[in-house]
Amino acid sequence: MKTVHLTDENATMALGAWLAPFLHGGDVILLKGDLGAGKTTWARGLICALLGDVEVPSPTYTLVQTYDAPNFEVWHFDLYRLKQENDVWELGIEEALEDGVCLIEWPERIDGLLNGTELTIMLNIDETGRTANVVGNADWEARLGDA
Repeated sequence: MKTVHLTDENATMALGAWLAPFLHGGDVILLKGDLGAGKTTWARGLICALLGDVEVPSPTYTLVQTYDAPNFEVWHFDLYRLKQENDVWELGIEEALEDGVCLIEWPERIDGLLNGTELTIMLNIDETGRTANVVGNADWEARLGDA
C-alpha cells in the first residue's frame, strides 16, 4: 500500500501524524517491528497530531495508556509483556475496540483475536534509518487513497 523511508525520529513521528486525520472510532492500528524500531515514536507522532504537544510515554510497563482526542479515545497498548492472549481483556481492549482508536504494539501476542480489518505499520531498521510499510485491506486503501 505504502512504503516510506524514515531517516530519523522526526520522520517517524511525521508518518504517525500523517495518519491522524484519516482515523475514526473503531479503527485498529497494528505496530510491528523489533525492539527499538520506532513503534512508540510513531504512536507519539499520531497522538501529538491529535492532541497537540502532550507527553506520550511508552506503555511498556503500564501496558496501556489512554488519551482523550476530540472525536474518540485513543488507546495505546504495548503487549510485549503480555503473558497470554486472553490477558488483553483485562486491559480494557473490548471497550477500546467499540469506539476508540487502538494503537497496538506487539500485536503478534493477540493474533488469534484480530479480524483482518486492521491497518498494519511495519517498521524495520536498515543501515540509513527505518523503513515503514503501511498495509491495509481494501477499505483502508480506499480511505487513504494516494495520501
